[in-house]
Amino acid sequence: MVTSTHGFSGFSVRDTAEAERFYRDVLGLEVQPNEMGILGITLPGGATVMAYPKGDAHSPASFTILNLVVPDIDAAVDELTAAGVVFERYDTMPQDEKGIGRGKAAGMGPDIAWFLDPSGNILSVLEE
Repeated sequence: MVTSTHGFSGFSVRDTAEAERFYRDVLGLEVQPNEMGILGITLPGGATVMAYPKGDAHSPASFTILNLVVPDIDAAVDELTAAGVVFERYDTMPQDEKGIGRGKAAGMGPDIAWFLDPSGNILSVLEE
């Protein structure tokens, strides 16, 4: 078994300046760019993920790369919508007019809503 001191995840973005503004100003996360243009994004609870530049070689993730747990999904969706975030619609997941999948009421997991970062990566907010 390997001995490690900590771990982190990472994902690519098209433009780190654009990503920095989104993760900091829209999502309210602490973002620290380093000298190589990689962004350290501190999540609630203290974990860090890295967003690294790939420019035109970037391909958006086809899966959810980041889930943000919120105490009130309706308030979170309303706040993000007011900030210009557009929520995704999926044919395979029943969603309400706000784009929220009401999993709790259906006995199918959490209440969750998906959206894209400026690079097209999929993120979500989900209720505790």
